Amino acid sequence: MLGHLLKHKVLLLMLLPGVIFLLINNYLPMFGIIIAFKNINYVDGILGSPWVGMDNFKFLFATSDAWIITRNTVLYNFVFIILNLVIAVSIAIALNELKNKLAAKFYQSIMFFPYFLSMVVVSYLVFAFLNVEYGFMNKGILAMFGLNELNWYSEPKYWPFILPLINLWKGVGYGCVIYLAAIIGIDNEYYEAALIDGAGKWKQILHITIPLIRPVIIITTILAIGGIFRSDFGLFYQTTLNSGALYPTTLVIDTYVYNALINMGNLGMSAAAGLYQSIVGFFLVLGSNWIVRKVDKDQAVF
Repeated sequence: MLGHLLKHKVLLLMLLPGVIFLLINNYLPMFGIIIAFKNINYVDGILGSPWVGMDNFKFLFATSDAWIITRNTVLYNFVFIILNLVIAVSIAIALNELKNKLAAKFYQSIMFFPYFLSMVVVSYLVFAFLNVEYGFMNKGILAMFGLNELNWYSEPKYWPFILPLINLWKGVGYGCVIYLAAIIGIDNEYYEAALIDGAGKWKQILHITIPLIRPVIIITTILAIGGIFRSDFGLFYQTTLNSGALYPTTLVIDTYVYNALINMGNLGMSAAAGLYQSIVGFFLVLGSNWIVRKVDKDQAVF
């Protein structure tokens, strides 16, 4: 064993920085899991604070809002996954079919740009559209059709449509790049053979492009399902201006815990929510991969 290690000592030394980085950033912080089972106070510290067992987890389930925040979190993320997958794959295929590659690069860059914007910036852009007095929707679109102005930040029924659109606009460029890279990697001989057999573009997409990028689609979808109990905090907190009137359709686990943490200052409850989301996400990844393995063993991630 020692001889084997010495033989590959150069490779092991090259691996060492990555291992150290992984330990410091991914494994050492797991010590903080104990916060979820303690009543943290700053006098006794993390180790000295009293244990409370599962009491912190009751905060999420005993509240009257438990059903609302769970429903909103899961349904929004489900819609985000479906929309981003379908639209990103469609745009990637469309960009790949463009003859003018310079134009394709330009469109790709334009769509990818919103991904780099902070949610603070996005929230101001949304506010410019939905502001009651000066917003483009009220003064431009609604006024054009002779409709009454709306107070968007007090009308919860519109936000199940607004939030998916914002998420799609911000994230579709990133997904498009991933799928476009997978499409570009497909051997052109497949398309040439299909063309000889008389297959048009639509049949080439259905029978060549989509099947060959299916492994990438499966991987990205499984990873997304793993985070279905987590939400983009900035999207639900900042773009909605944390308006209490919108809570029935915009309150999710992350924003609920944050509001409770600000009002109550209980670190244990916040840590319990984070641990709960991580555990559920872990089992969702395992479950999704198990389903994929049952359908097609070769397409499973592990």
